[in-house]
Amino acid sequence: MTVDMYNQSTFLVVKAAYMYYITGLPQSEIADELSISITTVSRLLKRAKEEKIIEFVIRDPFVECLKLEKNLREIFGLKDVIIAPALSCDDDEQISDPDNVKKLVALEAARYLQRIIKSDDILGITWGSTIYHMINYLNPAQKVNATFVTLHGSLSCCVNDWDVRTLVTRIAKAFSGQNYFLPTQTLMSSKKVADMLKREPMIASVYQMFERINISVTGIGSLYPQLDSVLAKPEYLSSREVALLQEKNVVGDIALHFIDQQGRECDTDLKERTISMDFEKYKKIETKITIASDKKKAHTVLSALRGGLIDVLIIDSQLGEAILKLQQAGDD
Repeated sequence: MTVDMYNQSTFLVVKAAYMYYITGLPQSEIADELSISITTVSRLLKRAKEEKIIEFVIRDPFVECLKLEKNLREIFGLKDVIIAPALSCDDDEQISDPDNVKKLVALEAARYLQRIIKSDDILGITWGSTIYHMINYLNPAQKVNATFVTLHGSLSCCVNDWDVRTLVTRIAKAFSGQNYFLPTQTLMSSKKVADMLKREPMIASVYQMFERINISVTGIGSLYPQLDSVLAKPEYLSSREVALLQEKNVVGDIALHFIDQQGRECDTDLKERTISMDFEKYKKIETKITIASDKKKAHTVLSALRGGLIDVLIIDSQLGEAILKLQQAGDD
């Protein structure tokens, strides 16, 4: 430390730093307390950092999240990656409750969406519990004149709170925007019935809006290595349909499209019978945000990444680590 006549008292530097960083006093109060100007307080705090009187430390588990974010973004060429640390702040232990981890991811998703959304955006959303929690965390004070659209019809097998029509209404209300939905169930008995419904004026108008969607927010369902997705239940798919998907090496679903390990849509009649945004159109959305938690979804998320189905990935740290391990191991 150089000593000259213009240096401030080192004790004053220490005291100002303590008052600001430890006790949390604003600079204006520190200035009054020490009988100096706010500009001098700012100068003292700058000197405290430069001379390492005070240092900032991000604990190792949280630094690992930053490394994980960088690796995932670079390996898969993503626009952004947000990692929710699945850790207890008190003891750095992993959080074991899956619902708490899901809520951490949902909170990060809510804050990210509020940072990027702007007037005139048209945002498409899907059904699901993670989307439900994300909407719960939106700040209702942030108003944006955006439009919100469902990417598919309703699912009779899901909880009403998670239904896409309920969610699109709620997210539009949170932002004070407009909402549009497909007024029908999503899975039809045949391609003929699906095609007929798509020609109905109310449904056709939503399909026209699909062309203008520039942001999507989706969850992701896992069908490998276990059939964990709600869509594997008999209320949605028959055992024959599930078996056919497994023959096509299904790993999961995104926006109600069933995908294989390379992120390609499984070639079954389900894609012709589903009232939803076309898979190829979905891939062309400018900013595709996927929200997921639980390391059991690693195979599905990795497959979606390989298929270019994700631009922004918002996940928990355990899932992120599992994705990287699978990628490095060649998804054995």
